[in-house]
Amino acid sequence: MSTLGGTPLDYLVSLTIAGGDMSVDALDAQILELFAAEPRVGVLEASRRLGVARGTVQARLDRLHREGVVRGWGPDIDTTAIGYPVTAFATLQIEQGSGHTTVAAALARIPEVLEVHTITGAEDLWCRIVARSNADLQRVIDQVVIVRGIQRASTVIALAEQIPHRVLPLVNAATLPTP
Repeated sequence: MSTLGGTPLDYLVSLTIAGGDMSVDALDAQILELFAAEPRVGVLEASRRLGVARGTVQARLDRLHREGVVRGWGPDIDTTAIGYPVTAFATLQIEQGSGHTTVAAALARIPEVLEVHTITGAEDLWCRIVARSNADLQRVIDQVVIVRGIQRASTVIALAEQIPHRVLPLVNAATLPTP
């Protein structure tokens, strides 16, 4: 499927397709692609561009939102543009018995911690962190490691973003028959 007007801002629309319960067809993918590329396009204009009834577009959007495929329509914020050009990834090892939820709740209070995921392997949590500079990253890491329950942290700094967060290629792939 082609992108509308160039590279879409795939990450404007966060999508989840859980366990195949929700089917996304080609029209759903086109609607999502259009709204990802131009989130303020409006339902009427979307229906005109896609050649379908306004009610169809609205009903599809309502269904996609209701069923949890579309999780939000908020703006995509460039952390570099707001003064946080350094991105780092940290893996954290937590004390047995301290609980992932408790540690994650404490990490959520640190504004520079953008994501936290429970992971498999030797470490327990993976975090995406931003900072104003490398020196500021040290300050953020210091805030992270003093969280009660964290035993150890290992951090790597991202040098360049090769592929930004994206979902639309996955949505388009989900519309294809499974082999």
